[in-house]
Amino acid sequence: MSPPSSAESSEPPREHAGEVVVVTGMTGAGRSTAAKELEDLGYYVVDNLPPSLLPEVVRLVDESRGKSQPIAVVVDVRSGAFFESLQANLAQHAIGRDTTLLFLDATDEVLVRRQEAARRPHPLQASGRLIDGLNRERIALANLRANADLAIDTSELNVHQLTERIAESFGTPDTTRLKVTVISFGFKYGIPVDADFVADMRWLPNPYWVPHLRGQTGRSAEVSDYVLVQDGAREFVDRYVELLSGVAQGYLREGKRFMSIAIGCTGGKHRSVAMTEEIARQLREAAYDVGTVHRDLGRE
Repeated sequence: MSPPSSAESSEPPREHAGEVVVVTGMTGAGRSTAAKELEDLGYYVVDNLPPSLLPEVVRLVDESRGKSQPIAVVVDVRSGAFFESLQANLAQHAIGRDTTLLFLDATDEVLVRRQEAARRPHPLQASGRLIDGLNRERIALANLRANADLAIDTSELNVHQLTERIAESFGTPDTTRLKVTVISFGFKYGIPVDADFVADMRWLPNPYWVPHLRGQTGRSAEVSDYVLVQDGAREFVDRYVELLSGVAQGYLREGKRFMSIAIGCTGGKHRSVAMTEEIARQLREAAYDVGTVHRDLGRE
């Protein structure tokens, strides 16, 4: 299996520790999608922030999370005259951090279609037509558009394609890797409600009925060896990891970076724990960011 990757690039990824990304642009161009993706990438996101408060937000984040915490703020046309404050802060480097101005745009035809689909008026439309609101917005944002560090035209992009563009521009290998959680559980206590995939290990012989293994758990080498030596056990793990790897690539293409895999047995003590550890080990070898949770271990 090849290591997961959300994008191919010949250049090393930029480091974004301490960066402030100001997200702005036309209504309907994808600001909310960009903000959600930046949050998934580890940015501290503030939506609809009056630009005059930007230095104060940076100061508070510095104090609470440290200067390396990247920040993203979403500023839209509702801020009105506050845009002058934003431009002044950016021009004078008053924020005290490296700043990237991200501007999202689209054609009027596309923006009108998106706004009509959302059934929401434009914030500058007033009593006029939707196109009138868009024209006013373009005038208000003209200087920011001209000074943008990165401008993305989303006219031909769907949500997943825009998410990928944001990840390419602001992600790092650590933040764009798929994060996998493998959870062992006992069916007698219920299936984890947040599981994307559920596998049942009750087809394997139960170590509970082996007297010297009963008091141990699937974390012990003896129980693990007992479980994995059973007919079909290793074949199942190999094929299941191969299946998960294929699905993981699809998750990344669709902009989803979290996968939860639940492995169950009767009580969540032996078989599910041993198989969870082995599946997690193989996924780590395939370069995924994997954590394990043994939900019901110790309940018996």
